[in-house]
Amino acid sequence: MNEGIRVGLIGEAYTTVSEAETARILGSGSLDVYATPAMISLMEQAAVTAVDSALESTHASVGIEINIRHLAATPIGEQISAMAEITHVDGKRVRLEVRAWDEQEMIGEGSHTRYIIDIDQFLERLER
Repeated sequence: MNEGIRVGLIGEAYTTVSEAETARILGSGSLDVYATPAMISLMEQAAVTAVDSALESTHASVGIEINIRHLAATPIGEQISAMAEITHVDGKRVRLEVRAWDEQEMIGEGSHTRYIIDIDQFLERLER
C-alpha cells in the first residue's frame, strides 16, 4: 500500500495569482490579493503530489489536518510556488511541512496531515 512513502519525499505545485484566487472573490477578505484559502489549496496540491505519487493505484490520500500561517500579501499576476515535504510516517498517517513563496518572499508555512485510504472502501462507505 504505502511502501514507497518515506520521510524526505517532496511535492511541488505552482500557480499565477488570478482574480479568481483573490480574497475578495473567495470571500476571505475584501482585497484583491492572493487569498489564504487559495494558498492552502496550492500547499495541499503539493502534499498530494508528494504522497500519492508513492502509493499503489488502489490507494489515495485525504487531508485530515492543516495548520497554516499566511505571512505576506501577494498581488494578482505574481507566480506562487508551494512545496510539501514528508516529515513523519505513522502507519496510514503522513505528516508534511508545507511552504509557499511568491516572487519576493516566503508567504506561508505550516503543517499538513494526510491519511492513506483504500479508494474502493472509501467510495463504498460514501454510498452507504
